[in-house]
Amino acid sequence: MDDRELLAGWVAVWWSAVEDLTTLLDSLSPEDWERPTALPGWDVRAVAAHVAHLETVLATGEEETAEVGEPAHARGVMGHYTEIGVVNRRTTQPAALVDEIRRATATRHAWLQEHPPTDASARPDVAFGGMPWDWRTLLRNRPLDVWLHEQDVRDAVGRPGGEDSPAAVHTADYLSDGLGFVLAKRAGAAPGTTLVLELEGHAPKAFGIGEDGRGHRLDAAPAEPTLRLRTDRGTFVRLAGGRLHGTETLAGLRADGRLVVEGDPDLAETLLARIATTP
Repeated sequence: MDDRELLAGWVAVWWSAVEDLTTLLDSLSPEDWERPTALPGWDVRAVAAHVAHLETVLATGEEETAEVGEPAHARGVMGHYTEIGVVNRRTTQPAALVDEIRRATATRHAWLQEHPPTDASARPDVAFGGMPWDWRTLLRNRPLDVWLHEQDVRDAVGRPGGEDSPAAVHTADYLSDGLGFVLAKRAGAAPGTTLVLELEGHAPKAFGIGEDGRGHRLDAAPAEPTLRLRTDRGTFVRLAGGRLHGTETLAGLRADGRLVVEGDPDLAETLLARIATTP
């Protein structure tokens, strides 16, 4: 697959994710918009405001400013940046937020259809927050961000669904590709350590730690890996997406069979505690 086809595929997945999110938002009651999500400090309105903010920046190339203060839940430069859209839209009515998302994404989608990027390693003219991303990173990230926030809303209002969509599959694949890095750098696994992920609805993935201490994909899964993780798509993306965490939560997932871990118990606890790669 050449770069143009690869990038166009991610644009299509993002576009379908936007439709799924806006359709869900259209169906919410006024009370639903005030419900807290799994993201500290953010209710459903804040999630929609955040999506509207990023998509508007990408569509217009114009950054926003706001005094966000020092909210306890905002971590790092990007955490404070994402508060800008929330602060600026705090009094925006739900229908206007959904309309902004639709208008911004329609503008962006039309531009991408007329000017399809052909080099995944090239830098786009616009990337929110001054992120030094290439087209590969930007276009691969957008379906993940939109779909994860759809799930944040669904979890908050008690409407499960959307876990078999193209964006759901994309997000799970994207997050699982990072397990080699998590195993090596975040869990500090030793050279020779291996990990097999058996994710429902996906082909198994295997990772190993080389002599250089770096994680990499393995062509074949070892029969007896150091660790084996078996779970469903929804559980995995919430773990890797930072929505499920804490000793009691992990114990509950294992007790009800949503998460099965075999192998080195100490490494398993370390990996699961540090598996989140996106807030």
